[in-house]
Amino acid sequence: MPNSVITHTDYKNLALFKRGKVRDVYDLGNHYLIVSTDRLSAFDVIMNEGIPYKGAILNTISRFWFDYTKDIIENHVVSTDVNDYPSECQPYKDDLRNRSMLVKKAELIPLECIVRGYITGSGWNDYKKNGSICGIKLPVGLVESQKLPEPIFTPSTKAEIGLHDENISEIEAINIVGKETFNILKEATIKIYKNAAEYALSKGIIIADTKMEFGYYNGKIILIDELLTPDSSRFWPLDQYKEGKSQNSFDKQYVRDYLLSINFNKKPPAPALPQNVIDNTSDKYQEALFKLTGEKIK
Repeated sequence: MPNSVITHTDYKNLALFKRGKVRDVYDLGNHYLIVSTDRLSAFDVIMNEGIPYKGAILNTISRFWFDYTKDIIENHVVSTDVNDYPSECQPYKDDLRNRSMLVKKAELIPLECIVRGYITGSGWNDYKKNGSICGIKLPVGLVESQKLPEPIFTPSTKAEIGLHDENISEIEAINIVGKETFNILKEATIKIYKNAAEYALSKGIIIADTKMEFGYYNGKIILIDELLTPDSSRFWPLDQYKEGKSQNSFDKQYVRDYLLSINFNKKPPAPALPQNVIDNTSDKYQEALFKLTGEKIK
């Protein structure tokens, strides 16, 4: 059983490489150790409270998808079994169990690879303004949450903590990473999404959109970071789906909706989250995990 809430790690024997919004990354020499905490960010602001079991759930869902998509593209996972980790990690194995992975040291490609299968969120807002998303012209007359004729690749910049990612056009993305890399990223992102979305649909979940990250490793592009989690995706319950409105979801949209209801200005400091919002968010993550994988973490 994982520790139910860990919002901060400080492993004295390990060299901290960086802290992200949710993950703490340690440099073990030959590999990185990624630890998924229970921190939650909304509107790029890290909340003060942790969400029980969230890190372990994210880690388990990512592990599932990395395995599911490994035939499409290589990924960074070396092991998620703490018994395989180097000896210097063993004093922390109770913390690390279920919420960490040992990964290859890839060089990050500075692009958020976003794929949208349904029109929602910032994409819906852009479409209402000009009929397109990231310069991609879409059919006239689409309604909120409608399934798109085909998934679209809409990359964004990768912002530092506290800053917002910005949607960019295909040409802008090519200027950042080069045409050859862009084409590989686009093809892999859409293929992974299509395969995963089809599987998730069979489990009662619509994956409306998701974002992925890639890196260079030994001269190849590989999939890194997290994959198709409720933090990086919008998960909608299929049995409640109805186009033309916003959807209930298994992801942190529950927290976003609460913050909007109190007119949060989307800037630090974060307001306190009520216990019922924390508990209900944890339950949403648990439900997504169980529906997708049949696993439970508690």
